[in-house]
Parts: sequence; structure tokens; C-alpha cells
Amino acid sequence: MEQTIFELSRPGRVGVRMPACDVPTKPLEALLPGVALRDELPLPELSEPEVVRHFVRISNLNYCVDKGLYPLGSCTMKYNPKINDVAVNMPGFARVHPYQPEETAQGAIEVLYEMQSWLSTILGMDAVSLQPAAGAHGELLGLMLIRAYHVHRGDGETRRLVLVPTAAHGTNPASAARCGYKVVDVKTNERGLTDLEHLKEQLAKNEGHIAGFMLTNPNTVGLFEEEILEISRLVHEAGGLMYCDGANMNALVGTVRPGDMGFDVMHVNLHKTFSVPHGGGGPGSGPVGVKKILEPFLPVPMAVKNDDGTFSLDSDRPLSIGKVGPYAGAYLAVVRSFAYLLHYGREKLPQISENSVLNASYLKAKLSKTFAVAYDRPCMHEAVFSLERLKKDYNVKALDVCKRIIDYGFHPPTMYFPLIVPECLMIEPTESESMETLDAFVEALEAIAQEAADTPALVQGAPYTAPVKRLDEPFAARNLDVAWK
Repeated sequence: MEQTIFELSRPGRVGVRMPACDVPTKPLEALLPGVALRDELPLPELSEPEVVRHFVRISNLNYCVDKGLYPLGSCTMKYNPKINDVAVNMPGFARVHPYQPEETAQGAIEVLYEMQSWLSTILGMDAVSLQPAAGAHGELLGLMLIRAYHVHRGDGETRRLVLVPTAAHGTNPASAARCGYKVVDVKTNERGLTDLEHLKEQLAKNEGHIAGFMLTNPNTVGLFEEEILEISRLVHEAGGLMYCDGANMNALVGTVRPGDMGFDVMHVNLHKTFSVPHGGGGPGSGPVGVKKILEPFLPVPMAVKNDDGTFSLDSDRPLSIGKVGPYAGAYLAVVRSFAYLLHYGREKLPQISENSVLNASYLKAKLSKTFAVAYDRPCMHEAVFSLERLKKDYNVKALDVCKRIIDYGFHPPTMYFPLIVPECLMIEPTESESMETLDAFVEALEAIAQEAADTPALVQGAPYTAPVKRLDEPFAARNLDVAWK
């Protein structure tokens, strides 16, 4: 008698069959120590409807992308197609085990290999590691690769500084510090872009000590860095490497490649840009792409295609920094993105970035009549506003507006980031949302702005419909036990 223990999901592949085996039966007392045995287990006796309704009630308390718009700037929260769920539940993906023999998991390894190749092409890089479990984890790996590069060249102890823009994501300086580097700020100019003159000053002042420059493009105020080629040239001439924070890659997919801008290493979030569910604790995935000069240092294993057409996981890389995550990364997150990319294909991939930029530009144009635009220039995937006037005139802050929009049925946008924009609202609609949804969101914000002018106390006391009323956030953050009680 034979039993199929797993199937491979690739078309035309046959599941490996192995003889079924009988599990010997032993008395429970022989399998468990006496202290672990109980005569009775006091489990509640509930019907299936009661259990289902309990968990559905709990789930209904949560806001999710299947319910509505998630307008979080710099934190792409797009709709996750249900075909992704179908893909990850295919037996050859859902039941594959990282320790099973490679010859029995060829379809699974091929997916890893293809994703490495596809992401390399999309990012404009030469190789990609799928190991990092999140964007910040990818940042850490990228900096570890930069460190390995400089150490290998013999200047690892002198190049101990990393340049970071003042508008950067907070993970950038944190990742640099975690990797043992000292952070050097680069100013943002009045147009919302990297201050080129200040960059030159910092490079000259710290000559011979710069390891790299961490830059997001589009940057954290949603603008494309117009001088990116010049920035890359200056940093490379100073002996540093260019790191791209890929959190904003949704604005570039299929249209522009960071590798062509001069970046040497970058991370990209599968759990943002390529539709893997985001939030709720995971699963995250933040692959890192590199140019040839950094490829030898990538973590192991790497999926490779052998001369005979088979696939394997290669760990024979003498200069590798080692492992930064278990196995080959968050495998099912990779499968979800694999399905997403198959859906679009090379020809339709630009639709992602084009529609993302279109939606953000639409919001910017509509809301500019209500809120001040932080930098009044064509935006990319997100629009940034300042509510400083609202605070000055009516003592209604960005926090108040975000709390009030909960009562209108929307998740709040990002607030107070980047720090260089006073009373900041950063809104990223993604490409997933329809014009009708965006119009409803705009109408809600317009109504709240009017409420702020007419009855400021109404906005200041929101939300009124949420299960939990507004906390005193500063007090709660410093007195967690008291605040909870």
C-alpha cells in the first residue's frame, strides 16, 4: 500500500510516493509521565455555532483591508487578492517541509529561484536574498552586507559612518546603530528633497569614513529625488555605498528600477509592495537585492538552478555573512507574492505604480482645498499635508482629526511623520482603491475640517463610535498598568 505524503504544485510534477508505515500503539501511561496525566480535562462544552460566532464577533472588532481603506503613508496597505490564499493552500506549498530532501521539493525550490530572479529584474539588482523577515530586518541585512564589503576591502574599521536624511523612516538610523554605525544627518531642503550642498559638506567633512547613504526614493514626503544620479555619484566617489529603503517601492514597480539610480543594495517588502497580508503579527518578508559587488556576502542558502535543470539550496559561499533567518525565509509569503506577480506579468506590472501615483495625486488635488500641502509639487504614491493652521486657529491637532475619522468608518492615516512636517498627515491610498472610496474619504476629512471650525470640542473628544474611547496617550505610554486598569 502506498500513500502520497505531499504533492508538488508545479503543473506536470508528480508527488513522491512512499510506503505507508504503521505507528506502534502504546498505553498512554508509557508515553507520558504520571504528572502529565489527568483523569478529566475541564474543557467547556460548546456547539459549533457558539464557537464560530464568538470568533466572528472578535474579528468584527478589528479594522482590516477587506473592510475598507487603509490610508497609511509609507506603509503600503493594499488589498490582498484571494487567489493568494488559494495558492498558499495548495498541498505542495502548504505541506512542504524545509528539511525534506531537495529532490522531493523541486517545485518549492523553483519558486524561490524564480522569485530571486524576478525581484532582481524588478529592482534592477544582480541577486536577491529572500531570508529577511521584515523591512527593518532587510535594512539590517543590507547594512551587514555593506559592513562585510568594507571589511573585505580592509577599510571596515575606518568607514564607520552612515548618512541618513532628516526625513528618513525611523528604522533607518535604528538599523544603522544596531549594526554598529554612527548616524550622520543629511538635511532636507525647502523643496522636500535631499539638500545636495549639505550632502557635499558631510562627505567632505567625513572623508574616508563614510560607509554608505541610506535613502528612500521616492522619499518620505512622497517626492521623487530629482538629483538621485548626482547623489549616487557623490557617495560612490567618497567610497560609500548607496542603500535604498524600499518601503516606497509601490510607486516604482514596473516603471523605474532603483538599481538604475545607482543604488547598490536595497530591501523590498513583500508584505507591502507585493500584496502579502500586512499586520497582525506577520508573516513579514523583506528580501534584499544587491549589485555584483555585494553578492558574495549574501546569507545562505540561496536557491540555484543546476546544470541538469534541477534546483537546490546552495550554502557553499565562503564569503557569506551566514544566516539571518530560518531556512530560506518566510516561504508562504514568497508564494503569495509569486501568485501576485504571475497575475500581473511583465506587461501589466507598471499598472501597480501608475495607479498608485494616480490615486495619491487625486487625493492631493482634492484635499489641497482643505489642508495645506506640505510640499506643493507632483507627488508619487503618497500625499503629505500639514494641519498646522487647524491647530493654530481652532486648537484641533492632527491626532484629533485622525481620531474623529474613525467615527466616519475609516482607518486613520499616518500622523506626525515625517517629523519635519508640523501636524503632519501622510496619506497613501495605494492602487487598490476606487474613485468612489477616495471621494468618500475626502468628504469625511472635509466634514471634519468644518467641524473643527464650528465645534472644535466635538473633534477634540473623538472617537465616539469605537469600542474603546480615547486614551490619554502620553499617560498611557508611561503608565501601562494603570492605564489598562
